[in-house]
Amino acid sequence: MKAHDYIERRVGVLSVLILLVISFGGLAEIVPLFHMQKTTTPVEGMTPWTALELEGRDIYIREGCHVCHTQMVRPFRAETERYGHYSVAGESVWERPFLWGSKRTGPDLARLAGKYSDDWHRVHLYNPRDVVPESNMPAFPWLFQQTLDGRDTARKMQLMQSMGVPYTDEQIASARQDVRGRTEIDALVAYLQGLGRVMQDR
Repeated sequence: MKAHDYIERRVGVLSVLILLVISFGGLAEIVPLFHMQKTTTPVEGMTPWTALELEGRDIYIREGCHVCHTQMVRPFRAETERYGHYSVAGESVWERPFLWGSKRTGPDLARLAGKYSDDWHRVHLYNPRDVVPESNMPAFPWLFQQTLDGRDTARKMQLMQSMGVPYTDEQIASARQDVRGRTEIDALVAYLQGLGRVMQDR
């Protein structure tokens, strides 16, 4: 019996061999990326999220914004003409977790920084239809009422620092004071206004 026939007639053997091929192929594609400078080095001029922006990012995740909005501009003309420069790996080296996403119920937000004013964002988040009549995005009025206490902010920054994000000890020490008493809408708007900031002049 030929090896080919032997493998095809034994589902267990075939499954193991398929798994091995996929595993080696995946490793061959992924492992080199860990050693390429352009995928592991931050984009020039990039700074870590401030304490307030970091809290805003957590609110963005908590409210499920990443479910409907991607943060990754693909390298296609239709995307770059609408959103700006395509996303590069160096923008995401400090992101934990990544928020690239794959579903666009709403527009991509990777290049949102400075596109709208803080007031526009506030109105939009309070009631999206006040600025975009056809929007199906939900309203988030509670963000205007809930305030931050900053109790866990420094710890979050310490954890990010342990994973390579260049927070200074001074930034961590002042983190709680920087966010305490601010509203959740302040934090979320600060985060949105930082998205893609480092790539604006490219």
